[in-house]
Amino acid sequence: MDVLRPPLIRIGGRVYRKNLIREQTFPHEEEEEFYAGPGDCADEPCDAFVVEETERGFQCRVEVPSPLYKYIIGKKGETKKRLETETRTSISIPKPGVEGEIVITGQQRSGVVSARTRIDVLLDSFRKKQPFTHFLSFALNQPAIQEKFLQFKEEVLQKCSKDHGVSSSLFQNPAKLHLTLGTLVLLNEQEIQKACDLLQRCKEDFVDQITGGQPLTVEVAGVEYMNDDPAMTDVLYAKVHMKDGSDRLQMVADQLVERFVASGLMLKEWDRVKLHATVMNTLFRKDPTEERNNTMTGKSSFKERESFNGQNILKLFENFHFGEVQLDSVHLSQRFSSDASGYYATSGQLCFS
Repeated sequence: MDVLRPPLIRIGGRVYRKNLIREQTFPHEEEEEFYAGPGDCADEPCDAFVVEETERGFQCRVEVPSPLYKYIIGKKGETKKRLETETRTSISIPKPGVEGEIVITGQQRSGVVSARTRIDVLLDSFRKKQPFTHFLSFALNQPAIQEKFLQFKEEVLQKCSKDHGVSSSLFQNPAKLHLTLGTLVLLNEQEIQKACDLLQRCKEDFVDQITGGQPLTVEVAGVEYMNDDPAMTDVLYAKVHMKDGSDRLQMVADQLVERFVASGLMLKEWDRVKLHATVMNTLFRKDPTEERNNTMTGKSSFKERESFNGQNILKLFENFHFGEVQLDSVHLSQRFSSDASGYYATSGQLCFS
């Protein structure tokens, strides 16, 4: 690592410089074991959070979802003990499953700040390992689109079923056709509410201005593949574009993701949102009940994929018209769920009108 240009870490909407740390490993250690080596408060953002002065010294509180407590505690409490020893602080953590605040207390303000900073880095590291729980989406499951999708599926199986790897198990559930804008890890009700509140602020700040308070008319037409070789396709998706030729849908998607990334609720993956509606995915082959949400539910999943030959599908259905749809809302959709319509259950919603 170039010490003059250390990597930056975004935590809670703030940017931290990642300092070199000393790592220590133990035989047969569990995933919860994590070592945060000693650091210099001079390199830490001492004004990035509130540290209160009390009669006994200094105190700092940090809201942490209960599923992440174990990463601060560590195997047999070793991580917590090490943090307390090296920063000369006391760290109080709520009981498992009880939502609350982690409280850091110490005689020296620098020690409290150091402990808080290391806890933030720990949480950021392990949060990235959590499978996503929610995602921002546009629903494309209107009856007319579903009907055309089923026609597409039927014709593909009639004309291309002899192509390597092509089978009915690859197709998306028509009730869950959608555009994914970005994924989130929301681990308690407070984080879900924070995401819902941010959606409403986005509506006021820029969405109403872009949409004019009216639905966006989108055309779903044509198919494309994700990887480099159409003979070894893993994901086939339908293309979408604004019927009026404008880039308003792209603007809404990009600005929403930008705002959610800045808030710390979403990780930045791409410079622009790739607007696409997955219609075939080799992840679905393994288990028909597999989550049919994103084009990529985990890096390890690609190792288990059996690709299909999409050359004929791309040739025969290059301009297949799935129909037009009026997009009038963005959903905060819950993974592994269904509502009465068969679409993903909605934890929050931003309506254009």
